[in-house]
Amino acid sequence: MIFVLDAGNTNIVLGIFDEDNLLVQWRIGTDPNRTADEYGIQVLNLFAMNGIDVKDIDGVIISSVVPNIMYSVEHMVRKYFDIKPIVVGPGVKTGINIKYDNPKSVGADRIVNAVAAHEIYKKSLIIIDFGTATTFCAITKKGNYLGGAICPGLKISSDALVEKAAKLPRIELIMPPTVICKNTITSMQAGIVYGYIGQVDYIVNKMKNEMMDLGEEEPYVVATGGLASMIADESDTINEINRNLTLTGLKIIYDKNK
Repeated sequence: MIFVLDAGNTNIVLGIFDEDNLLVQWRIGTDPNRTADEYGIQVLNLFAMNGIDVKDIDGVIISSVVPNIMYSVEHMVRKYFDIKPIVVGPGVKTGINIKYDNPKSVGADRIVNAVAAHEIYKKSLIIIDFGTATTFCAITKKGNYLGGAICPGLKISSDALVEKAAKLPRIELIMPPTVICKNTITSMQAGIVYGYIGQVDYIVNKMKNEMMDLGEEEPYVVATGGLASMIADESDTINEINRNLTLTGLKIIYDKNK
């Protein structure tokens, strides 16, 4: 079995694959102050709760966009699994040709998503990952990573509004039934959520036009990340949600480098 870890700014998503089957996945908080032993205790407890023996893990792969937790996470794997993990970064085989000014600066999460989407869909693609930041990535049918866009995530947008506007309260990120709202809470929800949907569709349509100007077929749009379903339900441009895209990409990259 293969243990995959994707460390994001807010959460670390963990998964275990048996061959190509994702058996289980978990989500734990990202904490730069947590030690390797603290991560190890948490991970071992998750394994025990699901009846999985650490000795059954044959390999580990890690991707991270948070450099200051990498020592603890990598050391945890070496100490508690006795395995040297593959770390997604320069020198790791991906099968993707990165057409970026500085390929080394592309986030590991964006590369992993691109690898998975290209392997699964085999067509021109736009991938949207709704995380702490929302990323948009353009991939050609041949597997060239063209680049994309990055914008504040929904929660960052909401937090910034509350922080900068003194009288506005913190809100739950849900979609109200109408845009014309009659109280402050739902008015904020409408502005943030519906405004975000409009932003997503505008960026996607611009990216589609730019890709088709390069001779690509109309891109297929895949969304992933925690808030993907809320946005996709109202979006005019998102074709599909793939909740396991990142974990699947990690398994694919592991197989290319084992």
